[in-house]
Amino acid sequence: MTRSEQDSRPARRTVLAAAAGAVLAVTTAAAAHAAPGSGARAKAPGRLVDNHAWTTYADWRAGAGNGTRAVAGDRPGVTLAKATGTLTYTDPHLNRTADWEYATWTSPVHRLSVPATEVIASWNAHTPSGTWIQVELRGTYTDGTKTPWYVMGRWTAGDDEKADIRRTSVDDQSDGKSSIWTDTFSIDDAASGLRLVSYSLRLTLLRTPGSKAAPTVWRLGAMGSDIPDRFTVPASKPGLAKELVVPRYSQEIHAGQYPQYDNGGEAWCSPTSSQMIIEYWGRKPTPAQLAWVDPSYADPQVCHAARHTYDYQYAGCGNWPFNAAYAATYRDLQGVVTRLSSLTDLETLIAAGIPAITSQSFLKEELTGAGYGTSGHLMTVIGFTAEGDVIANDPASPSDPAVRRVYKRAEWETIWLRTKRYNASGKVVSGTGGVCYLYFPAHPTPKQRKALAAVGVR
Repeated sequence: MTRSEQDSRPARRTVLAAAAGAVLAVTTAAAAHAAPGSGARAKAPGRLVDNHAWTTYADWRAGAGNGTRAVAGDRPGVTLAKATGTLTYTDPHLNRTADWEYATWTSPVHRLSVPATEVIASWNAHTPSGTWIQVELRGTYTDGTKTPWYVMGRWTAGDDEKADIRRTSVDDQSDGKSSIWTDTFSIDDAASGLRLVSYSLRLTLLRTPGSKAAPTVWRLGAMGSDIPDRFTVPASKPGLAKELVVPRYSQEIHAGQYPQYDNGGEAWCSPTSSQMIIEYWGRKPTPAQLAWVDPSYADPQVCHAARHTYDYQYAGCGNWPFNAAYAATYRDLQGVVTRLSSLTDLETLIAAGIPAITSQSFLKEELTGAGYGTSGHLMTVIGFTAEGDVIANDPASPSDPAVRRVYKRAEWETIWLRTKRYNASGKVVSGTGGVCYLYFPAHPTPKQRKALAAVGVR
C-alpha cells in the first residue's frame, strides 16, 4: 500500500467502511471453537476475534474430500489425488481460456465464537507449475440464511510469462447482506445487527488435464471478528524491553522500478515488510529466482516479493492473504493474517522471537517522527525500548540503514488499533483495527507455540 495520504486510489478499508455504513473493528485473535474432530481449541477469555485453522492430519481427514486425499508426515496437508471434473476458466488478466481438471475439499462447519461482521481467510500452499487453487467461503447468518460460496482468492505461487493463471481477488460478489472487498468478507450493514455465526471453507485444487502435478495445501483458516467502532484505544502498560535483529529494507529505493506491480516501490510496503521477516527466519529467493531482476537494482528480493504478492484485480501488492501465502512458499514457514488486541500481544510475540507486520493509517502529525501521512501502510515491529516505545522497521524510509525507527507507544497503539479516524480532508474513514501478519516456523519451538496460542493462533 502507498504511504501517501493523498493517494488517488481509496484505501480498501475506506471503501469497505463506506459500503458497510459502519467501520468495523477487531482487536485480537482468539483460539477457535469448532465441531469435534475439526481441530478445535477453546476461546481465550475476553478475546474478540476467532481465528481458526485446519493444519493437522486429523483436520484434513475431518473435511469432505472429493478427489482429494489427506497427506500425513512432517507437514500434513491435503492434495489432489484424482480429478473429479473439468472446468473452463477464462483468466481476465491473461485473456486466456483453458480447461483445468479439479478436485475439492470442504472443511467442517466452524461455529464462530465471535459472531462476525468481517472474515478474512488465509492459506499456505505449494502450487507447482501447471497448478493453482481457489479458496471459497460460505457462511450462515444470525437469521438462519446462508451466504453464497464467495471466492476469497484464486492463487498460484508462479508469476512469469508462462504463468498458468494470474493470482487474483474477485470483485462484485454480494448477496445483498454481505460483500467481498478484495480479501475480506463484510456484513453490508453492521448496524442492523446481522452477523455471520458459522462458516465453511472450500478448496478447489486445479491442474492441467492429464498432468501428474498436484497442489498441496498445508494450512487453511479464517479470522472472524466484531467489536464497536472507536477513534481511540486505552494505552497498554509497557512490559518488555527487547529488540530482534531483523533485516532492513526500504521500499523507497525501488521507486519507479517495475511500475506494472502497483506503480513500483513507492507502494511496496507490504512485500518489503514480508521480505524482512522471511529473511529474519533465514529464507530468501535463490539466484535463479532473482535472475529476472535488473542486476543494477539493490535488494532484488524486494522486487521479487512485490511481483509474487501482486493481486492482478486489486492492482496492488497489499492483499493480506496473498502476502501470507507468499511467505509460506519458503521452506518450513507458515503465514497467517489475524488481528491483535494491544501492544501487550506484540510484546508476547517479540519475547518469543516472533516479529510481526502491522497495518496502520495516520496523518503526519499523528505519528511523531514518521514524516508522512498514509491511508494504509505496513511496518515490521521488531521490539520495544526500555520506555515501552515501539521499535519498527519502517519501509517508508529513504534508505535501508534509515529503516529502523522508534515510535511513541501511545501514538502507535492508537493508529494501529482504532477503527475510525479523520483523514487529511477531515472526513471520517476507517482504520484497520489491529491487522497483523504473522510468519513463523512450520514447527515452532514450545516457547513460540505458547506465544502464538496466547494471541489466538495455532
